[in-house]
Amino acid sequence: MPNESKTTLDLRTATAFVIAAMIGTGVFTTLGFQVADIRSASAVMMLWIIGGVIALCGALTYGELGAALPRSGGEYNILTRVYSPALGFLAGWVSATVGFAGPAALAAMALASYSAAIVPGVAENHLAAGTVLTFSILHASSLRAGTALQKVLTALKVLLILVFALSAFTVDSPQSVPLVPGGSDLAFMTGSGYAVALIFVSYAYTGWNSAIYIVGELDRPSQTLPRALLLGTGVVTVLYVLLNYAFLYTVPIDDLAGQIEVGFLSGAQIFGEAGGRITASIIVVLLASTVSAYIFLGPRILAVMGEDVPALGWLSTRSARGLPVNAFVLQLVLSLAFIYLFSFDQVLVYASILLVTISTLAVAGVYVLRWTQPDLPRPYRTWGYPYTPAIFLTVNVWMLTFTLTDRTFESLVGLAILVVGMAIYAVLNQLKTSGA
Repeated sequence: MPNESKTTLDLRTATAFVIAAMIGTGVFTTLGFQVADIRSASAVMMLWIIGGVIALCGALTYGELGAALPRSGGEYNILTRVYSPALGFLAGWVSATVGFAGPAALAAMALASYSAAIVPGVAENHLAAGTVLTFSILHASSLRAGTALQKVLTALKVLLILVFALSAFTVDSPQSVPLVPGGSDLAFMTGSGYAVALIFVSYAYTGWNSAIYIVGELDRPSQTLPRALLLGTGVVTVLYVLLNYAFLYTVPIDDLAGQIEVGFLSGAQIFGEAGGRITASIIVVLLASTVSAYIFLGPRILAVMGEDVPALGWLSTRSARGLPVNAFVLQLVLSLAFIYLFSFDQVLVYASILLVTISTLAVAGVYVLRWTQPDLPRPYRTWGYPYTPAIFLTVNVWMLTFTLTDRTFESLVGLAILVVGMAIYAVLNQLKTSGA
């Protein structure tokens, strides 16, 4: 049986994973939460433009970090090399709990929610769990089959979004969506509610860094990684602005407020009631691509942690095809726990806060690494340095500060997850020391 771990991933495959991981749960579910507090279409559109700029700044920075430290594992590898093994372990812990298992569960839950809009009475939890299980088996069985399916689903995803967004301009009674905020919008854009809304948008853009988790499997990683990050993030930013404009253009803000299935509502306005169900079916396919991407990427981090931490060595165990099967099993268990034990919005906020925190530490690492290791080979250097990382860090710190005060409970839960991770690291480190 061939060892598929020898297969290298090209630019198209890496870019497909970036696009697939980004376009999913967030863009089809979070708009309703945003307009519940921000009743201004132009201010909401600015959220998505700002989110895209921030993601691009992060992608530019991660391109340098990944090219200089070319090992799969994402923030786990970066924080371990730049700061310390303890911080690296925390990054891996976050990735294992809410970084990939959480978003995979969220995408599956959203998929089930949209399915219920098509077929009322469907058992949503069981459908979400079955989706996660199916893709886990696929990606744990074959690298070639998994990547081939991912490229097809991603291409279909981009095409369908473009068709949907352009179709929005055919509605008979469009809503006014000015792209330039007016003077009254400044009150929305400087308050704590806007910072919290930007947390939701940042979750929708989560995945811009996806290629860094498989950098060790990329063909010519120093070139492929930055190109995949920038190309994927740029394409998604354009698609997100078009898609949210379509939502706001076709559905009154009052009807969107607090709703999860915003794509279904917009589709009903564009194509009629039957068209709404067709749109929901399309979104189910798009979300399946997102579930697939997160399930593919997550075990790579767990496997790298297993290579470095003796007590977690079982996570690095690979099948005859070179795939980390135990890591897939653990991620599956965690995703199922999220599906059956937590609500959609709880998982969304917990994941958003922790992912923003870890990516902030990673981007700050570009300054640390240039100071501590100035002679380290850097095949790619961050465009716009030192300003692009500074923009990313400034906005993220602003978001986290306001979120801590406005969503204190969720922030404390996120902190508790970090504390648990620190406790596990301390125990594992003690076992390693006593074993020595």
